[in-house]
Amino acid sequence: MIELKNLTKTFELNKNNITTAISDINLTINEGELVVLKGASGSGKSTILSLLASLSKPTHGEVIVNEQRVSKLPDNFAAIYRRENIGFIFQKYNLIPTLSVQENILLPLIPQNPDEDEAKVLLDKVMKKFKIDHKKENIVKNLSGGEQQRVAIARSQINDPDIIIADEPTANLDKTLSLHFIDILKELKATKKTIIVATHDPLFFELDFVDRVIELSNGEIVA
Repeated sequence: MIELKNLTKTFELNKNNITTAISDINLTINEGELVVLKGASGSGKSTILSLLASLSKPTHGEVIVNEQRVSKLPDNFAAIYRRENIGFIFQKYNLIPTLSVQENILLPLIPQNPDEDEAKVLLDKVMKKFKIDHKKENIVKNLSGGEQQRVAIARSQINDPDIIIADEPTANLDKTLSLHFIDILKELKATKKTIIVATHDPLFFELDFVDRVIELSNGEIVA
């Protein structure tokens, strides 16, 4: 379970200019839920995801994941927490274009220095699951947009994380690829993953497999 308690994040641009990204957010996300954070750019969606992933620390309040106060973790332990618990799906894929499909997917495993045979089993599993195994030797920059999307999603799942974070995942996709991503999201939901999607794409707001749509405006949850 994920708990956000009285969560506030401010940024001090200078002594006389403090910007509040989110203010006094209280939110509980249950295990296995798919929650969509809805809101325009600047509403606070990405800030919440960053705090949840322990990529930044709150000014006030706490982030608690499975009874662990991740908002208080030192940077080295925060990195371990992310590696073991979080799968990231980025809007621009964040792939390394000159590496192959399999090399990109394996990148999150490098800090763990896994056994070669074990890594191969994990790689084969996610490549087949997301139907990209036939392209494993291909250089990423030579793939289509849809293929790159599948590589990015496979990479997010190589560690079998319990929590999936997707930040504006369809922002750079046409409608066909957006609908393809939604199909994959439905498959991930069926595996009981906890999924948080930040988006202003209306395609997500009426999906029958989304548990909740939470609207944000000016850093606050809209009642």
